[in-house]
Amino acid sequence: MSDTKDSFEIEWHGNCVVIVPAEHVEHMRWDLIEQAAEIVMSPLKRLSAPMIVFDLSEVNFFGSVFLSLLLRCHKFVKTRGGEMVISGASPMARELLSVTALDTLWALYDTRSEALNDLA
Repeated sequence: MSDTKDSFEIEWHGNCVVIVPAEHVEHMRWDLIEQAAEIVMSPLKRLSAPMIVFDLSEVNFFGSVFLSLLLRCHKFVKTRGGEMVISGASPMARELLSVTALDTLWALYDTRSEALNDLA
């Protein structure tokens, strides 16, 4: 993964932000985590209570680097009184979230529209 800017699509849906990681974030290197965090969290800084959907429908699996990014975003959002949820997680991603007990931290939705409806 050489260009982190191409790794995330950010969409606005009213007061909610949808972050769609590209498939290649599965192989994100530790030395890119700061750059990735800045790209993802930059638009959130102007919101008083960010409502975030991480749409993982393009990602089959992920490792500790991407998990670290999710946790950083969660911490940032929570300190500002917002909420972060996950949608479109593959069975492998759901298993990882379950094994790490992160499925108790974030609500998991099958689709982006379900997540957006719940956050609205």
